Amino acid sequence: MSGAQEQGLKLLVPLSGVSIYAIRVQMALAMKGLPYDYLPEDPGCKSDLLLASNPVHKTLPVLIHGGRPICESLIIVEYLDDAFPGNGASILPTDPYRRAVARFWADYIDNMMFPSCIGILNTAKQQERADKVEETLTAFGLLEAALAECSKEGEAEAPFFGGGSIGFLDIALGCYIPWFEAIGRLAGMPPFLDAARTPKLAAWTGRFRAAKPVIALLTVVDKVEEYITSVLYPKWNASLTMPSTN
Repeated sequence: MSGAQEQGLKLLVPLSGVSIYAIRVQMALAMKGLPYDYLPEDPGCKSDLLLASNPVHKTLPVLIHGGRPICESLIIVEYLDDAFPGNGASILPTDPYRRAVARFWADYIDNMMFPSCIGILNTAKQQERADKVEETLTAFGLLEAALAECSKEGEAEAPFFGGGSIGFLDIALGCYIPWFEAIGRLAGMPPFLDAARTPKLAAWTGRFRAAKPVIALLTVVDKVEEYITSVLYPKWNASLTMPSTN
């Protein structure tokens, strides 16, 4: 891509095509209208480029801009917003308080909400599974209230966390939508994003799915299900059968 060469942007991503965090970065790049070189990597056979770009965690995605690497998806999204202020709309809120709130909830989603949700599938114990379900439903309830608060614009209610258009927190949560649906299906549960329980989030999901910057990037739910059953289940089962070293 000539545009990618001009900007010097390369994105290292997992081969699977279902990485939540790679898709998050792709959404930000799309919002900014930035071309980039898409470089799929096999996480099981780490390239020299990946090891040199992310020697600490050795994980994907990694954005390389002008030969300099930026790691961790939320940090990459913020970097793109700061490095290309003239491209597209601002991703993060301009108000310092709203920026702090958006960062808080993004961290909550990554480190509390999703681990509880995926944990529903990664346990064979009935009580542990029930606890994970309860934690996940509680998290969705908290995000429902956060949406009501973050989307306030005077007396009106905006369609997105970011206001009238998609913003930082929309991307942070939206990239998980296919995974929430896949986990619910595999767990034999009603949808997490249920119009009766979380009407605001359910309506937001429909708007987010239809938004032009992200409509082509959300992973097909069936593909996520296949990845969970063919890759994650065997990995989890292997860890359960590993002999103790104690």
